[in-house]
Amino acid sequence: MQLGITLRINGATPKLSMDEVLEAERLGYVSVWGGEAWGTDAVSPAAWVLARTTRIKAGTSIMQMQARTPACAAMTAMTLQALSGNRFLLGVGASGPQVIEGWHGVPYGKPLGRTKEYIEIIRKILARDAPLTYQSEHYQIPYTGPGATGLGKPLRSIVHGDPSLKIYTASITPAGLRTSGEVSDGTLPIWFSPEQADLVVQPILDGMKKARKPANLEEFDLAPYVKVSMGPDLQACRDAVRPNLALYIGGMGARSKNFYNDFAVRLGYAEASAKIQDLYLDGHKKDAEALVPDALIDEIALVGTADRIKDRLQAWKQVARDGKLTTMVLRDASIDAMRVVAEAVL
Repeated sequence: MQLGITLRINGATPKLSMDEVLEAERLGYVSVWGGEAWGTDAVSPAAWVLARTTRIKAGTSIMQMQARTPACAAMTAMTLQALSGNRFLLGVGASGPQVIEGWHGVPYGKPLGRTKEYIEIIRKILARDAPLTYQSEHYQIPYTGPGATGLGKPLRSIVHGDPSLKIYTASITPAGLRTSGEVSDGTLPIWFSPEQADLVVQPILDGMKKARKPANLEEFDLAPYVKVSMGPDLQACRDAVRPNLALYIGGMGARSKNFYNDFAVRLGYAEASAKIQDLYLDGHKKDAEALVPDALIDEIALVGTADRIKDRLQAWKQVARDGKLTTMVLRDASIDAMRVVAEAVL
């Protein structure tokens, strides 16, 4: 099992702690990931990290597809690959309708179809087998629709990209995970349970079978996020995780469409998830946080003392030995926690 970390860039004035990144690199972590919602973007921090490191890889988790054309994403990836010595990892995804329509001001559309087209176009650009042409539901290249000048022509990338560039998605729904197994090189689920690994793994394998690829994770990077809160007081560590889980289960979406709430239900927490969502959407955030089950936190996060975390890691290491996990991406881990996990895993 490999290890990665997420970048912590918070607040109205973003700051990036390179101390954590450099220590991760020293410890042997393989990757660092930065995402985007409706604040900082995912690309700038990745470029910052790649410029100040020598071995660790940096990825986007995720670049929102509707915010960039596929060609723009490919240009970004090829540039960072070339400048970093092939240490850039490209993560793309659909985000959610609240962000795409409420922030970017474009239709959310059909995320699975868009994902397939988007990645296919990027791979065509990287391959450079011919000038780029593409005609499908979401993308038409060259564009000939309303408002077109008629002057567009197929172009081949000036840059010779690396066709082996790893492309990730950030899936959590069964359909999204199937799509990831079908068209990508890895996926970054926001949650993962070692005891219920097949909730994530089986749809990926189904997608691989659909694409007539070997149905195993030998060439696929399943890299879930794992929230970490280390300290002497177990309840305080759990309480540090509750607000984030309540936000995603309760508030990251509408009552009728919340992918994270759906996944918590599949994990077996249907009653709690419904109550958390009702309270959160009604403005009672603290009450919603209080209802996040201890059992859910213990199942998908690493909390408590160093010894407790080391003990819990045995379940994660076992599922990796079973071929159902490849990388653990630590989220919000302190440097001390990073060292504890590295000692137990690497």
